[in-house]
Amino acid sequence: QVQLVESGGGLVQAGGSLRLSCAASGRSFSSHAMGWFRQAPGKEREFVSAINWSGGNTDYADSVKGRFTISRDNANNRVYLQMNSLKPEDTAGYYCAARSRGFFLYKGWDEYDYWGQGTQVTVSS
Repeated sequence: QVQLVESGGGLVQAGGSLRLSCAASGRSFSSHAMGWFRQAPGKEREFVSAINWSGGNTDYADSVKGRFTISRDNANNRVYLQMNSLKPEDTAGYYCAARSRGFFLYKGWDEYDYWGQGTQVTVSS
């Protein structure tokens, strides 16, 4: 069992930056693949970024590629999402997700076993 708690969301102007953090508790965090998803009102949850168990492989949605960076700290059971050059269309609830035995990268929300409660990111124009 893994519990996930996101933090770091907030209100920022377009062009600004935020760093989201996801703290994981439970066993074997380092063997889990991690992902970030987001969901805006009236829209489906969408993939943002993923990282495999070691941090050696990452993937991004085309809409955030070059602006967002995912990373993880297995010693401290955390995964991060650095978001730069934010745009109003990035406004959404951002969710951290974990998948057991995460040797690869996973882009589907149904491929993850555990979810956090989310943190709101609002980008003003």
